[in-house]
Amino acid sequence: MTSADETPVRVGVFGLLGSGNLGNDGSLEAVLGYLRAEHPDAVVDALCGGPEAVTARFGIPATRLHWNRAEYRTASRAGAIAAKGLGKLVDAVRTAAWVRRHDVVIVPGMGVLEATLPLRPWGFPYALFLLCASGRLLGTWVALVSVGAAEIRNRPTRALVRWSARLAAYRSYRDAQSRDAMRAMGVNTARDEVYPDLAFSLPTPQASTPADSPGTVCVGVMDFHGGNDDRARAGEIHRRYLDGTIRFVRTLVEEGRPVRLLTGDQCDAPVVAAILDAVDSPLVTAAEPTSLADLMNEMAAADTVVAIRYHNLICALKTGTPVLALCYAAKSDALMTQMGLGAYRHPAREVDADRLLEQFRALEKRSAELRQTLTERNLAAARQLAHQFAALTAAVFPATDRTRTRTHTHTHTHTHTHTHARQESP
Repeated sequence: MTSADETPVRVGVFGLLGSGNLGNDGSLEAVLGYLRAEHPDAVVDALCGGPEAVTARFGIPATRLHWNRAEYRTASRAGAIAAKGLGKLVDAVRTAAWVRRHDVVIVPGMGVLEATLPLRPWGFPYALFLLCASGRLLGTWVALVSVGAAEIRNRPTRALVRWSARLAAYRSYRDAQSRDAMRAMGVNTARDEVYPDLAFSLPTPQASTPADSPGTVCVGVMDFHGGNDDRARAGEIHRRYLDGTIRFVRTLVEEGRPVRLLTGDQCDAPVVAAILDAVDSPLVTAAEPTSLADLMNEMAAADTVVAIRYHNLICALKTGTPVLALCYAAKSDALMTQMGLGAYRHPAREVDADRLLEQFRALEKRSAELRQTLTERNLAAARQLAHQFAALTAAVFPATDRTRTRTHTHTHTHTHTHTHARQESP
């Protein structure tokens, strides 16, 4: 309850949420769970990619991230190019106005400080910069919570990401490599902490008891064309990844293994269709997950998982299901090593079906041992995330109460600005 002279803390969540990426939405679900448990009086809304989907699923008001609805389409005509340019100016005003209405804005997880997949600087990196700059100017705390980062070569993208991180009031990372990458790009990370990915705080379904005979293999797929630095050979990378995956699935089917295809984003559907077309067998089926919970339910019922998307890997690891990772970025390598499965990694850009099958068979031989390892590592991750949420409360929420007194508004803003300057002088 709040008294007459108090207003609830106003919390915004920001990112490419509700846009079809299950990992991003899982990160949002984790933060909303934390807010509802620890700050139940907070008034929460979102500035995001898919506001309708966020409101429908999570029950919070949401505003579209970009004024220009065609922001992520390639513009070739003069009118479309002009609309994009105008959109950048309009978004600066819209973002500042939205930020000003909040005491705290949380960017929940996601790889917001990386470019491991194709990325244009004036898309999301620019939007994140507007958010963090607005927070600094208007006295609103901006917290980057358990985010992913990677060193970026493209100069405009690198500059926008670096300044976004510098201007944020609070930063934590989902692995040590992310923190190291930001330090290498010129950000003072001396006070930044590392915690597991936020998805490790989500509820875990009950794992099934592995059958005596070989059971289902979940294969998580991705519309993978390499990263930002691979544009020249994107087609070649995609063909090799798809051909290797098809050959792997076909071999499993020939051995009588049921295969369940899983996605992590709406854009992965063509890859599923291509595999189903190439391996015409009733043993191959495709799931239609709409959340990380759906993915975890599928994986909890499987003997083994082979996956490429980062949050597909997390879902398998969290359910304690042995997983072989097709790694396309350092974040996947770091995650697998941290969880005790570092030996079971395969390069996504150079898929070799024979080698993949060798690793898969080796993984299955150690299944019982690895399930025990994952149980222990998951308990440790849960404890670390409890510390993350406690640290977030201490850093960006009022220290004495979950509400903010109107008479203290000016003092809060002044203190916030001072803390910004003390943490890092850009």
